[in-house]
Amino acid sequence: MTEARIADSYKRNWGAALRALRKLLANGDDTQQVFIIMRSLNGTSTRKGYDRLLQDPAGARMAYERVELAERLSDPDYVAGFAPGTLGAAYRDFLAETGYTAAGLVEVSNIDNPLEQIRHPYAWFGRRTRDVHDLWHVLTGYKADETLGEAALVAFSYAQTGGLGWAWIGAGAALKSLRETKSTLFAKGVWEGYRHGKQAHWLLGEDWDVLLHQPIDEVRARLNIREPVAYRRAQRELGAALASYASKQKAKAEAQAVDAALA
Repeated sequence: MTEARIADSYKRNWGAALRALRKLLANGDDTQQVFIIMRSLNGTSTRKGYDRLLQDPAGARMAYERVELAERLSDPDYVAGFAPGTLGAAYRDFLAETGYTAAGLVEVSNIDNPLEQIRHPYAWFGRRTRDVHDLWHVLTGYKADETLGEAALVAFSYAQTGGLGWAWIGAGAALKSLRETKSTLFAKGVWEGYRHGKQAHWLLGEDWDVLLHQPIDEVRARLNIREPVAYRRAQRELGAALASYASKQKAKAEAQAVDAALA
């Protein structure tokens, strides 16, 4: 039964992907649609990624150990233990700033996803790919609660993983931006994300349990994570046009809290 499910997961479902993309473009914070698109279009990319991991001795060890990153990143004591200046400390700041959690990402991805609970190496590698998403936000500098930041990171992720679902989302967001912003700056930021993903080391082959304890600047340098120049320019020049629903809701909640404190 599990092998059949794994085999079925390689089949592309263009109709489901298109429906999910329309919903995602209408509401960029409907994260569930991201996982529907991934499952609909990523095909054999997870299997190929896992097989690539096995080619390196360190990767083979990680595959043998099968650490569940979401469990580590959901442990408050683990997250609190990172020294200042490390990637882990930056991730801790990210969680505090956004209100996101590793467990929250797991919960969204589990909706209507029977593959999640399968005890299979490919399923584990798929969870690993999901669980590093927010770490990649921190490492690349692409904001998580911003439309452009997410679009640039999915383009980066396509270059890293080869999963067509990532390309589908990034291209859809870039095309929509041409109409919404009347500018190519957003699309250039997305394209830059793809190029930087191609230039960087293969991040899914890294031991994140080790990287989290290392100085973030050193990690970026070693893994060839480039400064996102086009992305920063789009941020400056497009401004509020990039704000996502989550950003607006956060700003509204903060304003309401200030008003309540002054009342």
